[in-house]
Amino acid sequence: MNITIRKGTKNDIPQALNLVKELAAYEKAPLEVAVTIEEMERDGFGEHPVFGFFVAELNSTIVGISLYYTKYSTWKGRCIFLEDLIVTEAYRKYGIGKKLFDEVVKVAKEMKARRMEWQVLEWNEPAIKFYEKLNSNFDNEWVNCKLTEEQIRNYI
Repeated sequence: MNITIRKGTKNDIPQALNLVKELAAYEKAPLEVAVTIEEMERDGFGEHPVFGFFVAELNSTIVGISLYYTKYSTWKGRCIFLEDLIVTEAYRKYGIGKKLFDEVVKVAKEMKARRMEWQVLEWNEPAIKFYEKLNSNFDNEWVNCKLTEEQIRNYI
């Protein structure tokens, strides 16, 4: 299998978004994806890009992505957050996820990030096992919090 890992481009956004939708279906939240191709193009390639991504390509078809962004910790400084690591179901277990993960780690090293973070759903055993193989730290101390778009709009 001749997989190419490369930096994602604006032209890759439609296929990347399809993978995001596939992940949302896998995570039992298919209706939660609200982002559009146009928003992703603006946010990834506009005047002030807020994310970067890598693609895994096989015969001109994108079969995986790793999407990341920079975040800042008042304790640690510059950090990187891996928002999504997605490999389409038919191509899992071929080492593609590891190759995509490795590319984000390279970015973290280049930017001298003091920490790399990501989240995994507690029931996603295949992903948890994958991250365990990478010697990842699992942090059960912190609770995730968020405001939805509606809550933000209605916030007083």
